[in-house]
Amino acid sequence: MVSATIRRIVSPCWRPTDDDISTRNGDASGRIDGLLWSRDSGRHANGEFSMSVVQANNLLEDQSQLESGPLSLVAGSLQGTFVGVYDGHGGPEASRFVNEHLFKNIKKLTSDNQGMSADVINKAFLATEEEFLSVVEKQWVHKPQIASVGSCCLIGIVCNGELYIANAGDSRAVLGTLDEATKEIKAVQLSSEHNASLESVRQELRSLHPDDPQIVVMKHKVWRVKGLIQVSRSIGDAYLKKAEFNKAPLLPKFRISGPFEKPILKAEPAILVQKLYPEDQFLIFASDGLWEHLSNQEAVDIVQNYPRNGVAKKLVKTALCEAAKKREMRYSDLKKIDRGVRRHFHDDISVIVLYLDSHAMSRSNSRVPLVSIKGGGDIGIGIIGA
Repeated sequence: MVSATIRRIVSPCWRPTDDDISTRNGDASGRIDGLLWSRDSGRHANGEFSMSVVQANNLLEDQSQLESGPLSLVAGSLQGTFVGVYDGHGGPEASRFVNEHLFKNIKKLTSDNQGMSADVINKAFLATEEEFLSVVEKQWVHKPQIASVGSCCLIGIVCNGELYIANAGDSRAVLGTLDEATKEIKAVQLSSEHNASLESVRQELRSLHPDDPQIVVMKHKVWRVKGLIQVSRSIGDAYLKKAEFNKAPLLPKFRISGPFEKPILKAEPAILVQKLYPEDQFLIFASDGLWEHLSNQEAVDIVQNYPRNGVAKKLVKTALCEAAKKREMRYSDLKKIDRGVRRHFHDDISVIVLYLDSHAMSRSNSRVPLVSIKGGGDIGIGIIGA
């Protein structure tokens, strides 16, 4: 049992024990169509949601989750919703690890610090990073390739009328909000991306590593950190965090010449905290596989103009149609291509759409079932959910 004292001091976002949010919505399993999984609609604490994932790699490297429900206080209750999109690279191990541990760390630190804050989120990212690096250390001798596995991490938290966005990597969160002047829904990008293709990221890397003229290198017409990786922030990628993992038995293609004293990549997220307003209509969280084919405004227009039921799947399918069109194919032909080979046409794509219904957000005492959904595993085998 959670003591009354703890209930009084903990944040209005989450209770301090895992068991409090272990109940799962019985309709969370979604549906599978080939390599595409979707949960077309559902209720979260502040409105409705829609989720979808499509697999391109042999092993699905994208992972995602949504956690939501009524969270008890001394007087009444408030609603909180957590969203995570984790885009793995080099393998699925890091993204799967983040999917299992980051939210737990946020809950624990929220309790320990008696409230939600940017500092809590930052500490949760770093705690998850340290836990994964411990796994790498334990497996290093027998599975050295795990040192080259990492994950981009994008999260969103809606709680008590505030929005928290944290991002490490190049996934993206976009807000659809009503422009009072034009009466149209405009796209507002909320997350900053950490990809060496951006001049601002290259400048940051050069300023952090002034003595390394090879900190960013153009390779195969793409800017890469040390000529190896595009993202500058991630959880994992131990071979670019600790020199002890940048040597044999790791494959030579992942090793850099010369020692390094400080981490080349960072795990700290860029964090945005802002108040939500009635004109804020919905949020789109997606891995970069979506944004390779759709602009922010195109995605917002789709969410605004199509029915809520299945809108995340609509975003994914639109991106797939664009990917097919670029290769002068039809979507129906693309659907026939199996995982692995499919990666030559598009990346794994994860999308979560959160509608922000102002009436739901204002009903602090409304009863919404606890929801816990994880998108992961391999779609041919099944998405985690209950």
